Amino acid sequence: MSNRKTEAAGRLLEIMDRLRVECPWDREQTFESLRNNTIEETYELADAIADGDMDGIKEELGDLLLHVVFYSKLGDEAHRFDFADVADGVCDKLIYRHPHVFGDIHADTPEEVRHNWEALKLRKKNRKGGLLSGVPRSLPSMVKAYRISEKASGIGFDWKNPEDVWAKVSEEMTEVQAEVASGDKERLTGEIGDLFFALVNACRKYGIDPEMALERTNKKFISRFNGIEQAAAAQGKSLSEMTLEEMDELWNEQKKAEHRAEQQIKK
Repeated sequence: MSNRKTEAAGRLLEIMDRLRVECPWDREQTFESLRNNTIEETYELADAIADGDMDGIKEELGDLLLHVVFYSKLGDEAHRFDFADVADGVCDKLIYRHPHVFGDIHADTPEEVRHNWEALKLRKKNRKGGLLSGVPRSLPSMVKAYRISEKASGIGFDWKNPEDVWAKVSEEMTEVQAEVASGDKERLTGEIGDLFFALVNACRKYGIDPEMALERTNKKFISRFNGIEQAAAAQGKSLSEMTLEEMDELWNEQKKAEHRAEQQIKK
């Protein structure tokens, strides 16, 4: 490691030591009080990544690193672990889980690496709950579904070909339609959940992050909806005063305007 990196890490640790002594707010923090802030910082990093904001990514990584250092300081004060233990622990884990780099195991594709990774994790921790018990309970449902299917795939429980997943999506869609006809809301809820899970699997098979895909659509909808609000205001109306047909007309005009703008950019 370069001297600059070593010095920067040491400087951060020294600042944290001082804050715990001299700052009233920092002195009062606990693992529990920091938890929600850590979750918020993680989502802020996710936003910066989604926006392709490199300066934002750098800043949010710094905020997350601060939390790692803060938790490590709390662990040190409790005489349970310190920053060196945290860093050494992840180093040992990476070496153990990359035998194709640090050992004599061969893995020539990302799929082989993922398969070895999950097998080694299960063997190392010997979880009584099995492979899927390692998926955090607090994950958002869509992210959790992706991780569940990813872990199952890691040990070979998966479709052989990406296109095979669409038969499952079609099957789940048929079951949703059947429950719509039955009027049984509880069963319909279950079938819609199954359809979501199948679509998440489809995203995984095609290398698409479902969370990112949905967020892209959210942003697109917001942009178009803002556009039709502005168009309605230009006519001296609010959307609540318009018929669905009138709003649809504005919506289609907004889509056409977006398409023209995209074509202009391509030129």
